[in-house]
Amino acid sequence: MRYFAILIFSVLPLFAAAQDWEDQRVFGVESAPQTLRILSSTDTSFFIPIIESFMAQRPGISVEYLVTGTADLDDLFRQSPDQFDVVISSAMDLQLKLTNDGFAQRLGELEHPDWAQWRSSLFAFTIEPAAIVVNTAAFRGLSIPATRQELIEVLRANAELFDGKVGTYDVRLSGLGYLFATQDARASETFWRLMEVIGSLDAQLYCCSGEMIDDLAEGRILVAYNVLGSYALARADTQDALTVILPSDFPTTMMRSAFVSKSASDPILAESFVSHLIGLQAEGSSKDFPLPSLDAFQATSGRASISLEPALMTYLDQLKQQIFIREWESAIIQEQ
Repeated sequence: MRYFAILIFSVLPLFAAAQDWEDQRVFGVESAPQTLRILSSTDTSFFIPIIESFMAQRPGISVEYLVTGTADLDDLFRQSPDQFDVVISSAMDLQLKLTNDGFAQRLGELEHPDWAQWRSSLFAFTIEPAAIVVNTAAFRGLSIPATRQELIEVLRANAELFDGKVGTYDVRLSGLGYLFATQDARASETFWRLMEVIGSLDAQLYCCSGEMIDDLAEGRILVAYNVLGSYALARADTQDALTVILPSDFPTTMMRSAFVSKSASDPILAESFVSHLIGLQAEGSSKDFPLPSLDAFQATSGRASISLEPALMTYLDQLKQQIFIREWESAIIQEQ
């Protein structure tokens, strides 16, 4: 059963209507007696089949799906937790802190691995790698880098080609970008050398993976570092244009997660959605779940390198965050 997605304006509260959403849609009947409000950092295209399969089991409801960046999502939800029922984000550290700060509803016993949940309140439903993604045509005649060190070498050796053509997250704006950067820095000093090299090439900075992938496909940039590999692989229109590289020196993988707001207007409906989401991922990738499932990744690579544990919040300490961003700015923003 197919449902129409309608752009929404009047049905949202005034604060939400004024928000600069990346996307905002209503699925189902606008005047439905039950409406599930989902605040998410995940592109709508990935969630359309998930929402449709959920609604097929519950005729008569509607779903509002609102998309914004990971850092904005955290700020917006903290300001108005009663305006949303389910919160979905790829920024694991921010999600864990929201849960730890008491914003998430503790749910009943859901069949889910212990390592993929936190206090029966926060539930991971994907494992996704951070990738190096390159414009394939630009690398004809060049070695495709398999590690971060090899990427450093190819950028240094071809500085004229790559000047102004390397993109990465702006960690000051992107919660996911900040998470990836801090975890990379913990794992290896290579990260800082790479940031200095990218900075020397007039780095292009982005809020989101989608924009980086668009610019890669169009040739506006030729290399993107720490872009979400799942987004690049899912773009059928870019498969010939782009090469996705999962660095072999050390992997950085995150888990996308969801929780029910403790202030949800319809907590039973919200819990049903999270349960449906977990159930779909357990079945593995399919037309109804077009994201990398926990089990699919585990079968080939094991667990995510970033775990749902208190240590994840270390770099959210205000002083540590200020120091890290200052060091990152020194490396990545250089006078040309």
